[in-house]
Amino acid sequence: MAKALLLENPHPDADPILAAAGYEVVRHPGALEEDELIAALDGVSLLGIRSRTQVTERVLAARPDLLAVGAFCIGTNQIDLRAAARRGIAVFNAPFSNTRSVVELAVGEIIALTRRLTVRDRALHAGVWDKSAAGSHEVRGRTLGIIGYGNIGTQLSVVAEALGMRVVFHDTAEKLALGNAQRMGSMAELLAVADVVSLHVDGRAGNAGMFGAEQFEQMKHGASFLNLSRGFLVDYGTLREKILDGSLSGAAVDVFPEEPAKNGDPFDSPLRGLPNVILTPHVGGSTQEAQENIGHFVAVKLVKYARTGSTDLSVNVPRLHLEPSENARYRVVFLHRNTPGVLALVNQTFAEHGANIEGQILGTLGELGYVVTDISSELPREAVEAVRQMEDTIRLRVMVRPEAERGRDDD
Repeated sequence: MAKALLLENPHPDADPILAAAGYEVVRHPGALEEDELIAALDGVSLLGIRSRTQVTERVLAARPDLLAVGAFCIGTNQIDLRAAARRGIAVFNAPFSNTRSVVELAVGEIIALTRRLTVRDRALHAGVWDKSAAGSHEVRGRTLGIIGYGNIGTQLSVVAEALGMRVVFHDTAEKLALGNAQRMGSMAELLAVADVVSLHVDGRAGNAGMFGAEQFEQMKHGASFLNLSRGFLVDYGTLREKILDGSLSGAAVDVFPEEPAKNGDPFDSPLRGLPNVILTPHVGGSTQEAQENIGHFVAVKLVKYARTGSTDLSVNVPRLHLEPSENARYRVVFLHRNTPGVLALVNQTFAEHGANIEGQILGTLGELGYVVTDISSELPREAVEAVRQMEDTIRLRVMVRPEAERGRDDD
């Protein structure tokens, strides 16, 4: 039986979906280091991870039989996407499933920081009654600056406006403003007017260190700062200085450059112990609702790819979905280098061996091409092997419909 390995405790709703597709589900509660992961992937077709497991080129090279990787989270920077694509390993994530959960955490933290609830809470836990309005404000009428206007940034924009906040945003891509949100021409323009700055950019390598001393200097005196995106984006040493000297009134941080591999491991940060600073252990999307949605969404994507070759919403190979034809007996999925004439050569090979094409779709992404072909006739093994041996072939799989003869799956 084929195996699916799930690390870091994705929601258990994933298990029955994978099991129903014929996979033996094996779980490990934490992240695995490189050598441990290579060993654990022996005989595994589908790998499921969250944010801490690093799927490196070395791991992928050692386990070329791996079919697909599912990131049960939004980010995929922990996976070498190009190395996976070059080996015909599709990668899927859950880009929308926990958006609301992250937005709600951000809103809660904006209110808590603006009202200085952390300071009031700490005083009472220490046995000190300190009833005061000093430094406490309503969020209504204040300006929220959103850096990164994607799925999370746009929804945060809408919810913040509903609370009466003015919203400004900056994004390197051209984005349509929602509601009354105002696009700013540069990050510096945004930082000059925002009472609260919230960072929601992706984890691409070019964004590393994007928010440092220069950006903190440009923020309004007394503003607050949130990072619920990636830990390596921000200079937390400078953030500490700005909190301690009073330049910033508070901060909320959910992500860190280095995070423990499992629950219970020690944690340290220069932000520990600071006044009006909220630290959370990368739980932006960790609600029961979000994790359930993610578990279902990613498991379904993995199964559909394994069964039908559908790459809809894949993050590293061309995105294709071909509805199955009633007359099709075989489905051939073919990932190849994006070279002119490959499709014509494939179809010529099928025709020469008497295979009848019932349906076909082609997509390209950079150096990759992907073809899904339904065959309604017999599919001679010679045709399959001829395509497999083509110079530009990366990976070829043949799936047999139940009513077709058995024993023909060349996965």
